[in-house]
Amino acid sequence: MRAAGRSGRTRLRDRVAASDPGLLRLTAGLRTVGAIALALAVLALLGSDVTHLVAGAMAAMVATFAIREKQPAAQAVTLALGLPVALASVALGAVLNARVVVGDVFFVVLIFCAVYARRFGDRGTALGLISFQIYFLSLFVGATVSALPEVWGAIAVAFGCSAVVRFAVVPATPAGVLQRLRQAFRARLAQLLSAQLELLDAGPDEIDKVLEDLRAGTARLHETALMIQSRLEEGTPDESVARLVQRRIADAEIAAERLGLLLLTARSAERADTLTLHLPGAPAPSMRRASAPDEATATLRRDLEALRALVLRPASEHTGTALAHVRNRLLGYRDEENLPPAAPVVQDVFRGIGETARAVLGLRTALDGPQDESDDSPATARSREELDAEDAAIDAGEEETPEEPTGLRRPTTRAAVQVAVGSSLAIAGGELLSTQRWYWAVLTCWIVFLNTASTGEILVKGYRRLLGTVFGVVAGIVLAGLVGQHTWTAFGLVLVFIFAMFYTAPLSYTLMSFFVTAMLGLLYTLLHTYSASVLLLRLEETALGAACGVVAAALVLPIHTDRRTNELLGTVLERLTEVTEEAVDQLSGGPAADLLDRARDLDQALGDLRAATQPLTHPVTPLRARRDTARYVVALLETCAYHARSLAATAELLPTHPSIAADPRLRGAVRRTVRNIDAIAAHLADEHADAAVETGPSIASLLEPGTDGTPRYGRITGRVLRHLERLDEAVMGLARPLGVPVAAPRR
Repeated sequence: MRAAGRSGRTRLRDRVAASDPGLLRLTAGLRTVGAIALALAVLALLGSDVTHLVAGAMAAMVATFAIREKQPAAQAVTLALGLPVALASVALGAVLNARVVVGDVFFVVLIFCAVYARRFGDRGTALGLISFQIYFLSLFVGATVSALPEVWGAIAVAFGCSAVVRFAVVPATPAGVLQRLRQAFRARLAQLLSAQLELLDAGPDEIDKVLEDLRAGTARLHETALMIQSRLEEGTPDESVARLVQRRIADAEIAAERLGLLLLTARSAERADTLTLHLPGAPAPSMRRASAPDEATATLRRDLEALRALVLRPASEHTGTALAHVRNRLLGYRDEENLPPAAPVVQDVFRGIGETARAVLGLRTALDGPQDESDDSPATARSREELDAEDAAIDAGEEETPEEPTGLRRPTTRAAVQVAVGSSLAIAGGELLSTQRWYWAVLTCWIVFLNTASTGEILVKGYRRLLGTVFGVVAGIVLAGLVGQHTWTAFGLVLVFIFAMFYTAPLSYTLMSFFVTAMLGLLYTLLHTYSASVLLLRLEETALGAACGVVAAALVLPIHTDRRTNELLGTVLERLTEVTEEAVDQLSGGPAADLLDRARDLDQALGDLRAATQPLTHPVTPLRARRDTARYVVALLETCAYHARSLAATAELLPTHPSIAADPRLRGAVRRTVRNIDAIAAHLADEHADAAVETGPSIASLLEPGTDGTPRYGRITGRVLRHLERLDEAVMGLARPLGVPVAAPRR
């Protein structure tokens, strides 16, 4: 019974870890709600009235969510600096509240400075956000000079409560967050293996749904890998450990994705395209006719389940001869003599299981420390020796600091000018709608500019905020009528909505806007200023603020979506060239390069491009053909990135893996692919450029023949060639949607 209960708790923990990697959303929601609840309790004990309770609650929320630094010491410094900034901001708001023109001018200047401060990193961003939000708070509660001492006291209490909750009640160290992200990676890896197991048994009517689950699982695993990479520097004791974990995470991700592709090929009547795993809605390949279950299929199903168990089993339970026997059997598939009799495509799946088991072994060693080696088989011992040799060879490299743009080309400066202009329009229009509630338009204009970089992104964000506000207005009207004057019931619902707001923010901006507006309806009720007309005015001001933001983004130093996506696409192609060339050069016998960081740079560039194309791929966009093209291009680039990562991972094995030898012939095989990438990049930079992609024979045929009596190429060289061929095909596929001409093959 205890074992069953522990197993149930483990499954629940894995589900939670997979749904919220690192528990980042849960931590943000609990911290904010805890800080607000503690501030309300302290202020209530001090006898504060409802206005100051509201001020304290809002200040506690701002003091909690504004700080994004990862190290607790840095968070403490920023929080300490934020208090005097908040006190000064609310004082200026109270003084200038009655001076309309001066107050409006100062508000615009404050907005410009708050956005410009983002250039100074997380601390500048936090202090700018605190100054703006607290100034807004002074307008919301109608702070006056005579009431400043009470408001200052409420804000000081709020910041103190935020510190107590952040550092004592809900602490989160970088090492702890990284540990939870590792658990999330394991859970999502197990989910992907479950989807692959479903693919093995899926019938013709189920294959489309299983493929969607496979795509979603692959994308979620990659997302978690990027989250881990972004926190390795702060969460690990030294750089060598960070690079080791980064390497093992990358190995496991690549091995799992390759296993899914091998399974898809085994189930297909034709060679499965890697693009199928990356393009949403891509048609399923024609499947083989279902046959009676055979011994190989049963063994394959058993081993996939065993591999999933190896991934999920906690380190404390990773002992015992039975588990060691399973691990040894799976690792044995790396040797040809241990493969069961089956069709070649099915044997490839068993090889994939062996490589994935090796990646899981390396992942466990990197994350959980040395493992019990008493029951190792020769295949397992060989895998450990390879992993130990790789670990010893990992060395830190120096990173280049990219040159940053200056002046109005600097993103923070441009955004500050745009927000200042948009806020000026919002103030003018907002005061025409209401001399008392005009600041809602300014707040919306400010928010739609946060974390956006193009006109299209601002338009989509404004639309989502407006949609959430519409439904939030309806909910606010209903709840205000139900709650009435029940103060603490209203505050309880406010806490629920705030938690929901922070928990759903990374998932849906529309949902977050809904909870914000519903919460505001309750706050207006507490301040005895609620009416249906007030919430409708909130809707009007929101629409106006979003419109002002879009106008400012379109007319003042605009960055159009096409320009933004082309720039990012050029960056992705540049990173793709770097990874491919350096990996193939190392596989050809060249010097070792920092391929891990190169691959991470490629993933980050591709993530930026994926985010920038959201306005083009949004479901409500009227340009359907353009949306499909954008999705297709991103899917092709994800396919290219997968093959480039695989080449980099293989090249990293070269110095230590006894079965991998450099093949100088590979250097010539990649030249055409690199030329094609350069041609596409040149066409993006100048559509009139005289550049064209080149077709030709297969990559394998480009290899110069070996000496007499030697095989044409070995197994590892063959795997590299397969990745190069798929990469070459994907790059060729980019030519048509991007309008790059195709030249005749060279003779």
